[in-house]
Amino acid sequence: MSAIAAQEPRLNEEITVKECRLIGYDGTQMGIVPIEQAQRYADDEGYDLVEIAPNADPVVCRIMDYGKFKYDQAIKAKQARKNQSKIETKEMKFRPKIDVGDYTTKKKHIMRFLDAGSKVKITIMFRGREMAHPEQGLSILERLAEDLKDSAIIEVQPKMEGRNMHMLIAPLPNAAKKKKAAERQEEAETPLEDLAHEEEGSEE
Repeated sequence: MSAIAAQEPRLNEEITVKECRLIGYDGTQMGIVPIEQAQRYADDEGYDLVEIAPNADPVVCRIMDYGKFKYDQAIKAKQARKNQSKIETKEMKFRPKIDVGDYTTKKKHIMRFLDAGSKVKITIMFRGREMAHPEQGLSILERLAEDLKDSAIIEVQPKMEGRNMHMLIAPLPNAAKKKKAAERQEEAETPLEDLAHEEEGSEE
């Protein structure tokens, strides 16, 4: 039997064993019965006899609407693929000589994209003589990778494409947990001003 065929259970007359442990349509355990009797039960109810545990002794069969079961499985698989395809790829563009303020602002946007579950394509745009110094763009990407190491992973390493340099990053699965942990730690740290007020109170 091929690997593909093995994925599909045997139905009705395809089941060749003499007896089976039968499960009813509503999940009721009906005990061990001859296969012909199990098939009659399924036929009487207008459903299929499906071999769901061929390696058991005796095999386990269930009375079910196999067509509906397959349809429901297909719908679930389609929904799972749809959910996976919702992962967006955003893009954030930088110039090689970006100032600190712009860098900080763009980094915050990237972090917001990552928190939303999106991948982010970082693009360094070179113009004119800037093409002679690709290391400036690379240093920005390396700095970003370091700043975002608790939130993202590099999926595509920095590379030049024409006049632009690209890097693709994706959110870490546990980035949200780390972020919350950091926020809790920050809340737990007492500001210096509060300590000063406490000392003043103790002197009184």
